[in-house]
Amino acid sequence: MPERAAGGLPGPGRQDLGRPTLGRPGLERSGAAGLSVPAVTPPGSRVPWPVLLALGVMGGIGLGLGQPVWALALLTGAGLALWDARPLLVGLTLLGAGLGAGALRTQMSQPDRLAPWTGALVTLSGRWDGQFLTLRDPPARVALSPRPAVPAGQLVVSGRLVRPEGRRTPGGFDQAAWLRAQGGVFTPAPTRVLAGARVRRSTPEGGPRGWFRRGLVAGLSPREGALMQAIELGDRSAIGRETFGDGLEIQTAFARAGLAHLMALSGQNVALLTGMLLGVLGLLRLRPAVRYGLCAAFLPVYLFGLVGPSPSITRAVVMGLSVLLALALGRGKPDPLGVIALAAVACLLPFPLWLTDLGFGLSFLAVLALTQSAALAARLPARWPQALRLAVAATLLAELGTLPLIASTFGQVPLVGLPANLLAGPVMALLVPLGFLAGPLGPLGSVVNLAVHPLAAALLALVEHLGRAPVISWGQISAPGLTAWALSLFAAWLWLRGRIRPPAALGTWLACALLTWGSAGLTPARELVFLDVGQGDATLLRLPHLTVLVDGGGSVGSDYDVGGRTVVPALRALGVHRLDVVVATHADTDHIEGLQSVLRALPVGELWIGHRKTGDPVLSGVLAVAAERGVPVREVRRGDQVHADGAALTVLWPSGERWSEEDNENSVALRLDSGGWRAALLGDLPSSVEAVVGTGDLNLLKAAHHGSRYSTGAELLRQSTPADTVISVGRNTYGHPHPDVLRRLQDSGVRVWRTDQSGTIRWPLP
Repeated sequence: MPERAAGGLPGPGRQDLGRPTLGRPGLERSGAAGLSVPAVTPPGSRVPWPVLLALGVMGGIGLGLGQPVWALALLTGAGLALWDARPLLVGLTLLGAGLGAGALRTQMSQPDRLAPWTGALVTLSGRWDGQFLTLRDPPARVALSPRPAVPAGQLVVSGRLVRPEGRRTPGGFDQAAWLRAQGGVFTPAPTRVLAGARVRRSTPEGGPRGWFRRGLVAGLSPREGALMQAIELGDRSAIGRETFGDGLEIQTAFARAGLAHLMALSGQNVALLTGMLLGVLGLLRLRPAVRYGLCAAFLPVYLFGLVGPSPSITRAVVMGLSVLLALALGRGKPDPLGVIALAAVACLLPFPLWLTDLGFGLSFLAVLALTQSAALAARLPARWPQALRLAVAATLLAELGTLPLIASTFGQVPLVGLPANLLAGPVMALLVPLGFLAGPLGPLGSVVNLAVHPLAAALLALVEHLGRAPVISWGQISAPGLTAWALSLFAAWLWLRGRIRPPAALGTWLACALLTWGSAGLTPARELVFLDVGQGDATLLRLPHLTVLVDGGGSVGSDYDVGGRTVVPALRALGVHRLDVVVATHADTDHIEGLQSVLRALPVGELWIGHRKTGDPVLSGVLAVAAERGVPVREVRRGDQVHADGAALTVLWPSGERWSEEDNENSVALRLDSGGWRAALLGDLPSSVEAVVGTGDLNLLKAAHHGSRYSTGAELLRQSTPADTVISVGRNTYGHPHPDVLRRLQDSGVRVWRTDQSGTIRWPLP
């Protein structure tokens, strides 16, 4: 029986609504507000009380979501209270659990006001913020697909309301879960997607935020203006459409350079803006308490009036507010660990599902790691300047603290993050304050932007150069990997605290590395994976010593990159870092367009094609990338084979040099034999050709042409007698799979598995 994958990216033609990129959550760096922050700890105690409350809140929410692992948070909170000789504070952890569970229940009980219109063609009017459309009647929020290329403001848009999709491919984007997490107790979650969104009318944003946006971009190029909107407002809708000259997406380049966190509002923004404001108020010779109080009053206005809540910026604002209020009241700097816990409570009670949000995890893991910056900086060479030591320590700690989430979510880890951040840090220290000076000036912001222009251009040039640097490919992090990471960090913390000597720490790190390396190959893969790429084809054959990708999907009439955003993340999540063979079955967009991104992302041993059709832009593009990457191209014919691990992959079609005028009739057809078990992959062959390819008896048939009525004919079924058939299909207007095909399969007693119903299908091989 096939195993349904726990993965899911939007299919072709569907906007990658909020797919997390490195930096959406806001990886923290040096200068993050709140590093020396919160909650006053009672004299003589060792554990700040907000820590116990936060553990309870997280445990209550996690258990409410049906995730028993979060019981560990409750046990940890109770254990810390007992260890700290304060048994009465066990009740604080339990109180937190009750508050967290209650907040979750309140949010989940909100009515779904758009349910009656699901599936209907509608025209909606509301406020567009670059990410969601907020409606007044009914009060709801909607995600738009594709995301309109219009600025924030009032929008009238039409399309079909559909339910968001869950995770459908390994390492894929769980759109439904992400959208749910964007709501809160007082904020409706976007529960529907407007598919095929077409803008009918758009009015640019007005009010203070619109004025501020005009000041940010005044006098700048579109690329620089998009960068400043991302840096100052957290609005990445414009930068997401920008590319460098050779087609490299700017957001992708930021991620590969380890700089994506610069486009996520976080502690860096709060620290720089607060520092600037304190400096200005200092010139007025106001008393310290007044200066701190005014800065504290500024932060909520900044959060709710200008940028809007998100996990990283909300955390930073709460931590900064805690520090400023403590200083204004003369209480001194509060305990860092307590203030981090207080921020977690302040984030999770109004937004309980942030507990599942990648941004929440990255932000808090990063800032927890950064609390050790001073200790690590003290271990670095004394001849280095103090600022350099702190910057190096902060960057290393933030990257190590968030490593599992980064590696498993994005399937890659940047190699140039340290030098990139050291170079970009000073530029950002100037850009953020300058942008905040330009924004309030509106159109007159062009005066300030004379200084912004060279800095933004320099940052983009740095990203363009370092964004082409190699990255370390990664797969999903297993339990042994998480254990090794935690042990490594614990050993590092003991070393920083002087509890163990360097050889002991180094020995622990090496042992953990061996643990993860050894566990990676304990169960070599042996399976066929039918990836859900929407209306298209992509099939992966995994054997211990052979990995073959047959087609890579594509998106007809859309700029959605199925290869880069669906296939490559799935391959990385499955631990595939190299492909021995890539097969381009025929020159159809929905089969091979995505192979261009695959060839660029992974080393490939050989590219197989059938008919070398000339003048076809999609096939020509694939062949051009193969030549660019130095991948040999092989024109295969009937009888060509590759053997590995007791299995054979045989070419059944094409049979000779005579080619049809129809691309589908030229499809490369393959048969897999493994220990007496057989499967056939027939591309888009029509029934007239299927009947002569000679599949022989089959256990599994990959139905040709997505279940078209002109494929999977009666003669093929009579010859092959498969027990199971897989149909790779998505939303389409072609009527695939056709009722005639489904009827033929049913009459033949064949079980049918469809990717549009099951998502990615993983079929174990004998």
